[in-house]
Amino acid sequence: MSEILDGAVATMRTHWRTVIGISLAVSVVAQGLITVVTGLWFRTTSGTGTVDNPDPTLGEALETVRNALGSSSVTMLVGVLGTIVTTALLTMVTARAVLGRPVSTGEAWGGARPRLLQLCGLLLLIPAIAAAVIGLGMAPGMLLAAVGVGSEGAALASLGALAGTGVAIWLWVRFSLAAPALMLEKQGIISALRRSAKLVRGAWWRVFGIQLLSIVLVFIVAAIVEVPTSAVAMAFGGDSAIDYLSGESVSVGWAFLIVVGIGGVISSAITFPISAGVTALLYMDQRIRREALDLELARAADCGN
Repeated sequence: MSEILDGAVATMRTHWRTVIGISLAVSVVAQGLITVVTGLWFRTTSGTGTVDNPDPTLGEALETVRNALGSSSVTMLVGVLGTIVTTALLTMVTARAVLGRPVSTGEAWGGARPRLLQLCGLLLLIPAIAAAVIGLGMAPGMLLAAVGVGSEGAALASLGALAGTGVAIWLWVRFSLAAPALMLEKQGIISALRRSAKLVRGAWWRVFGIQLLSIVLVFIVAAIVEVPTSAVAMAFGGDSAIDYLSGESVSVGWAFLIVVGIGGVISSAITFPISAGVTALLYMDQRIRREALDLELARAADCGN
């Protein structure tokens, strides 16, 4: 675990021009989308309201969830998609770095470009699968509420959503190595998912632990960057910004959102390579353990020298 994390940071440090260039480009696009979507549809919060209702209907419960998540769900979704894209591009850098060979941004783009259509399909399919699983978990409760049993239906839907989330996490770990498989092995979308499942089989908890640790590390690094920028943003937004962050029913200005977005770009440019490097090295590590990839890498390094 420590070697994989150290390898991800070492790759970022050694090839910082290429790594930062790729992650910065993805970060600007991703954070730009988050800022625009938040500014257009989630700039005004409506508070928590129905949370205080001791016996909410399904509609009230869903409205509360929508108000609570709002722009944060958009942020999470775009962040996941950005991580997948960055992982795919930086996989090319990491694969060359393992052999001790440098790679430019143009070379990484050239290696990834033929797989972009498959990559787009993959980055759309994985969240769709997770959403479908959670939706199926909620379906019985929603059907029960539809026939007039509101409170029981809401409770059952909540339990179903919790169970569905657990299954979605299991599937996320199972398919977490699909992007490197697609890029390095030139697999199709379904083949890459199957390949990831094969590599993770029997090592789910190990893969989950390493991925979870990388998420915690990324969260800490992001907090170090975003806390100061959020303080600056609140200086621009004033009292309304503080109320906005606490969930009160207020509206904030574009200046606040733009400053927060700048902090998000800086944070993502640093954290994307960590997540991408961990995933790529974890993929190679699993292949070394199962398929003696280290022997192939040694032969490739000797040929390169």
